[in-house]
Amino acid sequence: MNGYVLGGRSYYYFLVPRRKTIRQRNDYTVTVEGQKGCDITLFISGRIVLENIDEAMSEIRLGLEEVTPAKLTVDLSGIDYLDTAGAMILLQMESETHARSIPFEFVRMAKKTKGIMNLLDSKTIADPPLMPKSKTPGIFEQVGVASLALFSDIVLIVTFLGELLFALAHCVMHPRSVRWGDVLFYMKRAGVEGLPIVGLISLLLGLIIAFMSSLQLRQFGGNIFVASLVGVAIVKELGPIMTAVVVAGRSGSAFAAEIGTMMVNEEVDALVTMGFEPIRFLAVPKVIAAMVVVPVLTLYADLFGIGGGLIVGVAGLDLTVFSFVRQIHKTIKVFDIVSSLVKSVVFAMLIAGIACQRGFQTRGGANAVGASTTAAVVSAIFFIVVADSAFAIILHYIK
Repeated sequence: MNGYVLGGRSYYYFLVPRRKTIRQRNDYTVTVEGQKGCDITLFISGRIVLENIDEAMSEIRLGLEEVTPAKLTVDLSGIDYLDTAGAMILLQMESETHARSIPFEFVRMAKKTKGIMNLLDSKTIADPPLMPKSKTPGIFEQVGVASLALFSDIVLIVTFLGELLFALAHCVMHPRSVRWGDVLFYMKRAGVEGLPIVGLISLLLGLIIAFMSSLQLRQFGGNIFVASLVGVAIVKELGPIMTAVVVAGRSGSAFAAEIGTMMVNEEVDALVTMGFEPIRFLAVPKVIAAMVVVPVLTLYADLFGIGGGLIVGVAGLDLTVFSFVRQIHKTIKVFDIVSSLVKSVVFAMLIAGIACQRGFQTRGGANAVGASTTAAVVSAIFFIVVADSAFAIILHYIK
């Protein structure tokens, strides 16, 4: 008497074939008949459906690899019910057996079973999937993908800004086409309602700069130069850039969310159907409002930032209001104020333009609106910093 293992279980046979049950449940039974290295027949009976076939088929595959039959015959006469998932697994077993150069045959199939089996194409099942299994990309691949995505994103933004400039030029030639009521509405939202937060941040920024610079300048008797430092820092750089960052986070996100929601609700498509140009109808009023109010907010931030430095100078540095203001007047030139306002206009156009572009790019549902809002704020701040760096170099050589 010899023995072999099939599916993790030991089976014994004499020189004549014997039938052994390798898997039996209430709903199906799998039985093997034959000798190791010879012809083997599998008898499958019961209900063969998706819920119960996986475990049995994996055990059968493991057993067949161990016994290596000369020929495999699968008897399906006992099947009571077979669904397409069970049929697919049976056909997959046939493909795997043929791949090992072992003859394979289905026998004694009932008419219903044969009909289910004919619904599937065994050649297609043997083919590899259209999409290969995902693998973890390497660092160079990740850098390449990120670089391509960044380049494509920049192209989209530049393209939209070009269309926006064309729309603004059309509005200059045809001022009556501008929705001035919406312009005033967005000026109120982005400008008037933003005054408290801009003023508070600028005041605290002036206080911090004056206090930190006084710790060093006081040692050399240079308290009066705290005013010069605060004036230059606030008017030239921090006033415009901090105002732009606040507007990007507060109003730019609102612009992107508003247009993004309209895209999700297909309201923009409705505007196109009615003959309206979406950029002129939705983006231009927001951009005009931002370009008007951001320079005003920048002046407002400059005054509050200098006021914060004045508080530290009078309260902690024994400076008078007159001496502080006089030093500011000596330090700050008209060119500095004008260049600050020019920067703020460019920042405003970048904030509103990028926010609208992200809004028009929204596809999907509520999650897409949130993603577009976040992308609008992040992209706007990035381009603000890039533009500010360019202005720093250009203004240095102009001056």
